[in-house]
Amino acid sequence: MDVLKKDFKFKLVKNFFTQEEIDFGVYYFLLKHKRNTTNFDEALFNNNSDSYFDFDCFSDAFLMKKRKRMQEETGLKLLPTYSFSRVYTYNSDLKPHKDRPACEVSVTAMWGSDGTPWPIYMEGTKLEMNPGDAVIYLGCELEHWRDPFEGDWHAQTFFHYVDENGPNKEYAYDQQNILKNVLI
Repeated sequence: MDVLKKDFKFKLVKNFFTQEEIDFGVYYFLLKHKRNTTNFDEALFNNNSDSYFDFDCFSDAFLMKKRKRMQEETGLKLLPTYSFSRVYTYNSDLKPHKDRPACEVSVTAMWGSDGTPWPIYMEGTKLEMNPGDAVIYLGCELEHWRDPFEGDWHAQTFFHYVDENGPNKEYAYDQQNILKNVLI
């Protein structure tokens, strides 16, 4: 049953991460951010955000761990494609865009921040998140964005999946055979 696509195009999920996961994730990403000197992304974001596309094992472990929860939330049988994480700093933004086919069903999940609110917009709808919350959305269909960030730091991870029975199933694992071989 195609619950997500039939009933809605995005939804806010409270407590996507447990408090223990949040505590560990915030330490992990802040330490990684402090040690980063070269991994800044300028494509969709201005150059004020650390971007971890380097097959970060922590993010990929959660991509796999949260798959069951995602299937429960969407009513779809999902296959993982990829994950990535960012630590945003002052003046970071996200330009309005739609995602590529590997992001058929996506999640943006908040680890934590300095407390500065920073909503994400889905087709113009403003969604506020707290640490541990996530927004599940159809990344290929919905234009989404964030205005410039006015705080010091904000840590977020993105998990991407495709519907096992959908038109984008060939994007499963996003050419990362290691994920396919580890998936349990």
